[in-house]
Amino acid sequence: MSATIFEDTTSAAIPARSGEKADTWRIAALALLSVRVMQGFIYWGGGSRRFIYAPSKLDFHRTSWMANKFQSAMPGALLGTDHVIAFLLHHFILLYAALIVFSAGELFAGLFLMAGFLTRAAALASVGFSIALMLMFGWQGATCIDEWTMAAANLAMGVTLMLAGSGAFSVDNALLHRSPRLAHRAWFRWLGGARPLPMRDEAFGKLAVGLLAAVVAFNVSTYSYYRGSVVTPFHGGPVSPSRHHLTMSNGTVLPDGGVRFHIDLDGGTPAEPANILEATLLDAHGTVLAQWDGAMLSHLPANAIVNDFAYNRFAPGPFGLTAQVGAEATVTLPAKRAAVDDAATLRLRTVDGHDFTLKFAAP
Repeated sequence: MSATIFEDTTSAAIPARSGEKADTWRIAALALLSVRVMQGFIYWGGGSRRFIYAPSKLDFHRTSWMANKFQSAMPGALLGTDHVIAFLLHHFILLYAALIVFSAGELFAGLFLMAGFLTRAAALASVGFSIALMLMFGWQGATCIDEWTMAAANLAMGVTLMLAGSGAFSVDNALLHRSPRLAHRAWFRWLGGARPLPMRDEAFGKLAVGLLAAVVAFNVSTYSYYRGSVVTPFHGGPVSPSRHHLTMSNGTVLPDGGVRFHIDLDGGTPAEPANILEATLLDAHGTVLAQWDGAMLSHLPANAIVNDFAYNRFAPGPFGLTAQVGAEATVTLPAKRAAVDDAATLRLRTVDGHDFTLKFAAP
């Protein structure tokens, strides 16, 4: 791959300064080598893990199947991407196709960036991946927002490479060296990276400043939403990435005294499951009407738990009910007493001592 840097010979160039421009372009091309190669390696690594080094991530029979990770992102996903994920989870063919296309896109974008082939097109693809990953996973990270940090950095790197191209040590540059006529092909200038964009200096400056504003606005606004620390104090985010949270709805006391409700594990770290050790039904005065301890919960029959999704699920565990982040289900607790005649409250207690409640209206 050639390291030769061609000076700009477009009509916008100023002849007296062409040598200075060539030197500036050469410096930028060499300075951005590490950015281009490592941006490429990051995305190549994401795709190659699934296709080569850890193919179990694309095996829907394994717990490491990527659908589980996508489902874990739903509680905090932004701008409707949670609905997109839910739709895909309910349509296996579309889900599998999306994961293959996404993984292949990462793989080839990474390879093209490392090689410097169609560099600007590959950089644009990396920008799209960064935005998508930010919207879906940016809220996650138990000690810091790890996913946001990676996506924010990759977004800025991708935009930089879109503007600067590949320059030195690239396939784009080697192609131009072999066929100088490519320098006059608009598609090559926009998709490749061996030459500056075919724009006048003023237009290029406006484009660069506009992209800077867009990157800053997107990254800073998402950071503020997830953690504050911009115009508001630091906070844990609308969806906690460290503390599991349960939301219950559609509670019903059955005629025989059993209880049915919908439950959603909509917060917490995907690294560890949530564990529900006890369920208690209380009357309006706090008197216990019925109680299901860990042993009873861990032996619920299969038909007592109807999961909304086939991947992250609520299920009986060794000490009660267990679930991964993003799991949603309708749970039926068997009758423990006669029918309840008044308003009641169901309380669930997790292994870390947190309580979550749902009020039942009077029958």
